[in-house]
Amino acid sequence: MSVLGEMGVHITKALASMASAMVIDEKVLDVCLKEICTALLQADVNVKQVMGLRSGIKKRVNIEQLAAGLNKQRVIEKAVFDELCDMLDSGIDPKKLELKKGKAAVVMFVGLQGSGKTTTCTKYAYHYKKKGFKPALVCADTFRAGAFDQLKQNATKAQIPFYGSYKETDPAIISQQGVARFREEGCNLIIVDTSGRHKQEASLFEEMRQVAAAVCPDLVIFVMDGSIGQAAFDQAKAFKDSVEVGAVIITKMDGHAKGGGALSAVGATKSPIIFLGTGEHMDQFEAFETKRFVQRLLGKGDVTGLMDKIQDIIPEDKQPELLDTISKGNVTMRVLKDMFESVLEMGPMSQMMAMIPGFNSSMMPQGNDSNSQMMIKRYITIIESMTDKEMDISNVKIFAEPSRVSRLSRGSGRPPHEVHALLESYKHYFKYATQAIKAANLPKGARARRAR
Repeated sequence: MSVLGEMGVHITKALASMASAMVIDEKVLDVCLKEICTALLQADVNVKQVMGLRSGIKKRVNIEQLAAGLNKQRVIEKAVFDELCDMLDSGIDPKKLELKKGKAAVVMFVGLQGSGKTTTCTKYAYHYKKKGFKPALVCADTFRAGAFDQLKQNATKAQIPFYGSYKETDPAIISQQGVARFREEGCNLIIVDTSGRHKQEASLFEEMRQVAAAVCPDLVIFVMDGSIGQAAFDQAKAFKDSVEVGAVIITKMDGHAKGGGALSAVGATKSPIIFLGTGEHMDQFEAFETKRFVQRLLGKGDVTGLMDKIQDIIPEDKQPELLDTISKGNVTMRVLKDMFESVLEMGPMSQMMAMIPGFNSSMMPQGNDSNSQMMIKRYITIIESMTDKEMDISNVKIFAEPSRVSRLSRGSGRPPHEVHALLESYKHYFKYATQAIKAANLPKGARARRAR
């Protein structure tokens, strides 16, 4: 479980503990807030910010003055949600930073050496390639040995055109030549990867300014290592003061103890965070939106994100039919098998499951994502050993017969307890998938339109 996942579980438990209190008074609220503050401090959030969040919640929730009949727990949960959003929010709408297809854009990446900048450039390009853009990568990093080779390898794997030079040492010239070439080739997203340094040196900032002057970027993205925690504030501010940083991507958010500190510190500089890097693989890259992030942190799900992932993976011709089937509650074992197969393509399991309302990190099998994927593959094997009647019925009561469980166990080569585990999972998926589609609040016919 990632540290941010743990922080979310601790905060959720603190809020849930109020349900067992006979009366929610000032004392119960203080105990709840103490647990929330402890969880934030453990994730390296700045003490001043934590104290500010605590006093903000206290101001929003005046226990003595709450009208009789009001659900105090709901009021407190809403206050915690709003304060967490305020702490992480830059005040800039991230949708304004989304690239538009009609206009070619040059995006320049800056950051310190070792922050994962080159890998992030490729992930960013790949993300927009899936959305129908024609991206290209330019390596203007002449400082680090092997930088062009790394970018070339990443770009080749993602099937994205690239440009660089082993001879030219002036990054401004390379970036200018690369941008001109890809403009001629009709690329509508040109990403320039610049040099990094081990620390914030004057020469780094000067080089960044020269490259920016050469290519006139539409957006400058600062890539920052999430493991530095609270130190992110000074780093983000230094870069923002030197070049016109429009957005921030935080990397290495897959389990480092200081992830919360980095998020809140960047939030304090009022620089908009647009993506989080959550691992080395190409799909371990999440769009960041404050409210959706906090919803997932508190186990409330992220239906919009889930719908986007579903549409990325499930074939267009199957989308309206599948979404309609789920919304009507007609989830059969055959539908579940289709969902499982799509889930395996959606990227990290823990990331995807956190988007379903009611699920949180503590409900996932402990270990890593490969354990979860292995479990799903076993479930698919069991479903494939069913008869057509078993696959197309939505009533699991027929599986209560021990002889049927034994036959499925023998047919799939899996032990009986895994067959029972599949049936339990079916009940969970049935319940939460239906909730998720309904929570998306799509009007009739919108499912079909959304899929187009």
